[in-house]
Amino acid sequence: MFHKVKNVIPLDDYILKVTFEDNVIKFYDIKPLFEKWNIFKSLITTKGLFKQVKVDTGGYGIYWNDEIDLSCNELWENGSI
Repeated sequence: MFHKVKNVIPLDDYILKVTFEDNVIKFYDIKPLFEKWNIFKSLITTKGLFKQVKVDTGGYGIYWNDEIDLSCNELWENGSI
């Protein structure tokens, strides 16, 4: 089952506020991904990139560019209420 994303807002300290289609809101901390996947470090090193996050067409995830994205399931399962 997919929990489609309706909206995403970048907050301070690399936290995302994610609203899903059923209006559940979860907070997702990006920081652990900096050590796990090198590509996510660009969200720190490229000025302003973190704030440019967008919802994929259809709500199946979010993305920053062609290389950096997260699925709706990742956000749902590892986000906190």
